[in-house]
Amino acid sequence: MARPVLGASDKVHIACVGVGGKGESDMIETSVGHEVVAICDVDQRMLDNAAKRYPNAKRYTDWRKMLEQKDIDAVTVSTADHTHAPVSMSAMSLGKHVYTQKPLTHTVYEARQLAIAAKKQGVVTQMGIQHHASARLKMAVKAIQDGVIGKVSEAHSWTDRPGQYWQQGMKRPEKSSPVPAHLAWDQWLGTAPERPYVEGVYHAFRWRGWWDFGTGVVGDMACHLLDPVVNALQLPAPSVVTAEGPPPNPESGPEWSIMHWEFPGTAYTTPNFKLHWYEAGKQPPREIFKAPANWAGSLNGVLFVGQKGNLFVGFPENPELFPVEDFKGYKFPEMQDHNHYLEWTNAILGQGKPSCPFAYSGPLTEMALLGNVAYRTGKKIVWDSAALKAQGVPEADALIRRAYRKGWEVPGLS
Repeated sequence: MARPVLGASDKVHIACVGVGGKGESDMIETSVGHEVVAICDVDQRMLDNAAKRYPNAKRYTDWRKMLEQKDIDAVTVSTADHTHAPVSMSAMSLGKHVYTQKPLTHTVYEARQLAIAAKKQGVVTQMGIQHHASARLKMAVKAIQDGVIGKVSEAHSWTDRPGQYWQQGMKRPEKSSPVPAHLAWDQWLGTAPERPYVEGVYHAFRWRGWWDFGTGVVGDMACHLLDPVVNALQLPAPSVVTAEGPPPNPESGPEWSIMHWEFPGTAYTTPNFKLHWYEAGKQPPREIFKAPANWAGSLNGVLFVGQKGNLFVGFPENPELFPVEDFKGYKFPEMQDHNHYLEWTNAILGQGKPSCPFAYSGPLTEMALLGNVAYRTGKKIVWDSAALKAQGVPEADALIRRAYRKGWEVPGLS
């Protein structure tokens, strides 16, 4: 169990699962003013590197063993997507506060269960979407909710991933390689089905393109890019989800896809709101923007289409209003960046609340991952959110809730 309730002057004792790549920066950022007491990674090289910074932290290759350590208050989870939920759920069941990288989970069911568990346990949670804390997104959200472009009828979001970041549309390799001495392969696989190690194919970063471990482009980027849409418009669960792209590959994500969600109206939208997602460099038609002919555009961005005009916000570009001449007198509200990481640790000490708790980021992740369900089934998903069911599409069930590998079952998830 967790230590007694912490006070404002205490240091949070943090355990970090996944300490290479993004995990390293999560570990460093969340530990400012606090103490890292445990580090865990399946790759001994990553573990040794983290130990140079935190020599007093206990070291583990198996997160299940790590969670037996008694002085842990909070856990960061920065692993491959398929192990986000098992680690997070196990930590929360012990009363630990949790910071989990996006996407929150690998499946829709896991996202729902983590949100339920976080509320039940009363722990402080945060999903790692640091853009949520940026001034530019707060400016965009405020302008939308102030009605600057009127009610929003649709939104378009796009990304350049996977591109040169990772590969998709692959077949499973027929070869195998000896497992290197520095890698605990069985622990890396975790809940995923067993398969042989292949050098340079899965670990350390290329797992994103494989369905058993990653969630494709929409899993990687939609929690960032669709966050301002959900936040500004206060979107509920979608009612219908569809997707298009090349024929689905059972092993790997698509080389490209376009996804569409339909929602009931909210106070900030027209009655039937539609959201569109484009990846691999695809974008909505340029004429939709109503931007100047010399407008530079963005590789990753969001366009809100409103009754009075359009609002664009990029990643990392600041918000703009189109047509420009219609908004000459408007000045965006002044906003400040805030520290997304310390927001979590401050909340653990009773100072404020996190802005992306699992109560918010769970439904956001569910929505994004339903795009994958629509794409992989090739079916129109009429979504029954309460029952977690795609009506009339039984083949979606195994994608909404996956089976865990024997020996890696986690209560509440499997």
